[in-house]
Amino acid sequence: MVGTWRMGPWAVLWMMLSFFFLLPSVRAQTKIPLETVKSWADAFGGELYSIVTKYSGSLLLQKKYKDVEPTLKIKEVDGLELVKKFSEQMESMLRRKVEAVERLVEAAEDADLNHEYNSSLEFDYYNSLLINEKDENDNYVELGDEFILEPNEHFSNLMVNTTYSDIQLPTNVYNKDPDILNGVYMSEALNPIFVDNFERDPTLTWQYFGSSTGFFRLYPGIKWLPDENGVVSFDCRNRGWYIQAATSPKDIVIIVDVSGSMKGLRMTIAKHTIATILDTLGENDFVNIIAYNDYVHFVEPCFKGILVQADRDNREHFKQLVDELQAKGVGTVNKALTESFKILREFRDAGQGGLCNQAIMLITDGAVEDYEAVFEKYNWPDRKVRVFTYLIGREVTFAPNVKWIACNNKGYYTQISTLADVQENVMEYLHVLSRPMVINHDHDIIWTEAYMDSALPQSEELFASQAQSLLLMTTVAMPVFSKKNETRSHGILLGVVGSDVPLRELLKLAPRYKLGVHGYAFLNTNNGYILSHPDLRPLYKEGKKLKPKPNYNSVDLSEVEWEDRDEILRTAMINGETGYLSMDVKVPMDKGKRVLFLTNDYFFTDISGTPFSLGVVLSRGHGEYIMLGNTSVEEGLHDLLQPDLFLANEWIYCITDIDPDHRKLSQLEAVIRFLTGEEPDLECDEELVQELLFDAVVTAPMEAYWTTLALNMSMETEAGVEMAFLGTRAGLMRNVLYVGSEKISNRIFLTQKDKESIFTMDHFPLWYRRAAEHPPGSFIYSIVSEDDSEGGGLPKVVTVSTAVAVSVDGKMGIAAAVGVQIKLELLQHKFWMATQQPNDSDCSALDGACPLSCQDDILNCFLIDNNGFILISKRPSEIGKFFGAVDGSVMTQLINMGMFRRVTMHDYQAMCKVPYHHHSGARPLLSPIYAFLATVKWLISDFLIFLLEFNVSSFWHSDNLADAHKHKKHDTLQPCDTEYPVFVYEPAIKETNGLIECGDCQKMFVVQQIASSNLLLLITDATCDCSFFPPVLLDVKEVKYNTSVKCERMRSQKLRRRPDTCHAFHPEENAQDCGGTAEVSISPTLLLLPLALLLQ
Repeated sequence: MVGTWRMGPWAVLWMMLSFFFLLPSVRAQTKIPLETVKSWADAFGGELYSIVTKYSGSLLLQKKYKDVEPTLKIKEVDGLELVKKFSEQMESMLRRKVEAVERLVEAAEDADLNHEYNSSLEFDYYNSLLINEKDENDNYVELGDEFILEPNEHFSNLMVNTTYSDIQLPTNVYNKDPDILNGVYMSEALNPIFVDNFERDPTLTWQYFGSSTGFFRLYPGIKWLPDENGVVSFDCRNRGWYIQAATSPKDIVIIVDVSGSMKGLRMTIAKHTIATILDTLGENDFVNIIAYNDYVHFVEPCFKGILVQADRDNREHFKQLVDELQAKGVGTVNKALTESFKILREFRDAGQGGLCNQAIMLITDGAVEDYEAVFEKYNWPDRKVRVFTYLIGREVTFAPNVKWIACNNKGYYTQISTLADVQENVMEYLHVLSRPMVINHDHDIIWTEAYMDSALPQSEELFASQAQSLLLMTTVAMPVFSKKNETRSHGILLGVVGSDVPLRELLKLAPRYKLGVHGYAFLNTNNGYILSHPDLRPLYKEGKKLKPKPNYNSVDLSEVEWEDRDEILRTAMINGETGYLSMDVKVPMDKGKRVLFLTNDYFFTDISGTPFSLGVVLSRGHGEYIMLGNTSVEEGLHDLLQPDLFLANEWIYCITDIDPDHRKLSQLEAVIRFLTGEEPDLECDEELVQELLFDAVVTAPMEAYWTTLALNMSMETEAGVEMAFLGTRAGLMRNVLYVGSEKISNRIFLTQKDKESIFTMDHFPLWYRRAAEHPPGSFIYSIVSEDDSEGGGLPKVVTVSTAVAVSVDGKMGIAAAVGVQIKLELLQHKFWMATQQPNDSDCSALDGACPLSCQDDILNCFLIDNNGFILISKRPSEIGKFFGAVDGSVMTQLINMGMFRRVTMHDYQAMCKVPYHHHSGARPLLSPIYAFLATVKWLISDFLIFLLEFNVSSFWHSDNLADAHKHKKHDTLQPCDTEYPVFVYEPAIKETNGLIECGDCQKMFVVQQIASSNLLLLITDATCDCSFFPPVLLDVKEVKYNTSVKCERMRSQKLRRRPDTCHAFHPEENAQDCGGTAEVSISPTLLLLPLALLLQ
């Protein structure tokens, strides 16, 4: 063996065996002279270096930055000072949102105080579903008058009316109900406040009032669109911001009767009731579900004896389990009540759970006694646990007992006879829990976890147009109370006001240029969930559609920053601490195909007045330095006006989205107008603009250099060099085309369609980030893999880039990166020319085959990159593939020799295929059409009772019919954990070679590094068949957990910080207001509607 490599003891043993125990029958391998391969690598590398340095202009750019080093200052960034400054700015911004909401609360409560309820009120309002609709006589329909709508960039280019709000109602709420009309009339007082708020703070987005009666007043007004079945399922009272503002944290045990008497429709209604209760819970709440008949059992045995956080994963898991419950046996509720009280007491005494409200939800079709002894033992006299009872069905024999249980435990009793009753009756418990807060007039400010507002029109277009991590928002909300003295003890909640805060607006206050090439800012909540993070991926692809993942807003910080294995960072941030932490991290790049090894410094602090914490990450080394250059405005402005220059349009050089006159300006236009004084009102980041001017001056000579080259190009020798480009740390970019635009192979490169190739709010370009971690002057060659190439065909171009470094007083910073795009054909042509020996070569000094050529049938020749991806092969179908998938024998040896090492990466946000029979959590537990189908069997045997009991107006209550149809297709993806390998070249090993024992032959291979690049020349013997070696694949594997580990993970309670306030009880509370029966009339038309749809 000749060459240099690092080997483990097993690899040494294997190699010795290969050499010294060869059998005589083994056929001699093709011997590849090492000197020949080295000369090929040198010749090809020299040719490549000459082309890319010439056409990129990298040496000129390096010289220009070298020339200005004496005038440069490189300053070390103080990470703690930076994160505190960002936090203060964010706090100030969020405080303005709170003030806007407070003004709305005051106006709503005053309006209610001055409004007298009128049961015969007649009042026309703008119904968002009906506005601008006309009848057959071309007259506007009732509640649908003319409502002017115009596109507004500030509201994602939706058609809106910024002078007026309008009203949205779910389909199952009657739009002229007296309660609705009185509430809408009263809330008209909010219109001038909405407008005034927006004028005071033009960064405000949606403002709204969600009424406890079900209507939703939204500003600016929009046209609301029903789903494909004509249904509007959005109900503001189901939204997290409403529920969180209306109640304090709660620990809830749901007890459901599954005895034989609950069969049929009663079980269907009970399941739907549980699902609706679960939908009212959030990350600050804790829950468990107990089913009882002859005995008591937890629907999830793993959760026996505890409460679990009511996050999205657990709620959906409970829904699946409840869906599978079957009614049988005899009901004995006293044991279930006893178990529930014990769990709640144990959690309360241990300081676990929400430590605020505690409640039991009893769902049954009757109680033979009142179980006074149980309550006397476990709940009286303090009554720390409220008991809410839901009597299922029309049978009233046991109603007094069920009502007595609620009324004597500060709860509420309702009777649910139809699916249509469920929503309104479940909401009653929220009103009861809100009473102490209302009576005390405690206006708590709440902030929600991150979410995507997919309820608004055009949400799919927004998903496709923005970086995933920037689609999310949070809501600030406050409850609105009745101030009327006569109803004080009833604690009447009028509703909740709120305003959305897009998280991208917050992150604008942590500008990219201050964070370095690999740095970033992120936000998380008191529960440890990510609000915003560049590695958060909330969407997944289903067919051609992008959709939110089921658990997108409950991704834990430890699942994104997974190197924080001891959760030191997570713990400190949840506790609201200010501090610093350093971690060695593996950063996935290029869709997980590559990895960077960085040492990151994490700086963190809380955002005062919110449950959020802010983290700022700076990568050690050049990532912690900022360069300050100086140049005159006149000189810089001249160079900014060059035609080949453009800026990172997602960066905020100047604020253009507040003043309507500025919204039409690009960032470059805004900067120029700011510098020329044309727009004195423009507010710009002077530090960033100064850096931009400096970079414009330093990089200006590149335009003339590139232009001269383009004019003098020899089409014969360099046909295939298509484009040169550069980017600087200030987000400035220049490029030149060496061919006509119609001949460009990769037309989306450096455009908004290829986000990875440009500066965004989230990241520097991929070619810049990769170049920054390789020695300056060394070029990174990157090929688009077959899966990612434009049009999905074979790769056609190679992107080449190198970093430009500057050094001042021993501190090195990355000032820019520069590169070219060349056609793969040019690379191939140079490769095949360099890897051959002429027939008259002097072979006397060579040990092996000579003359030799990569075109010979006895050789396989490859050009691979530092992650093992093939750029050149004799077989075009192999280009862009991982080498290990093509030749497992050689890749295995390269790994054993230490030339490549395997790095295991983890993805805790993956989506995995599930078996055909799987009950997906994505399926709604009981969409009404599904509920209807579930009762068909029962319907046949008991049709008359069905007519009395089953009111299909419940049909309107669910999310929509589409979900039922989707289920027929069988959901195929669900959230999961995965791991996958990435292979990384060890650059210290410049060359290696070896023999592989392949049965009756030995296969020789030689690997040689290509100088000043991330490329390797790999030559193998094509005559020796080693195909029995398994391929080395980049397969992603789902991490499967056995039952005990899975249970342990599900039971584990991660650290969280509870909300600061709690309103559990109030001495003036009217506990005798504890409910009655609920009746909903049958509508024959609605009753027949599901049948009609089924027959379609």
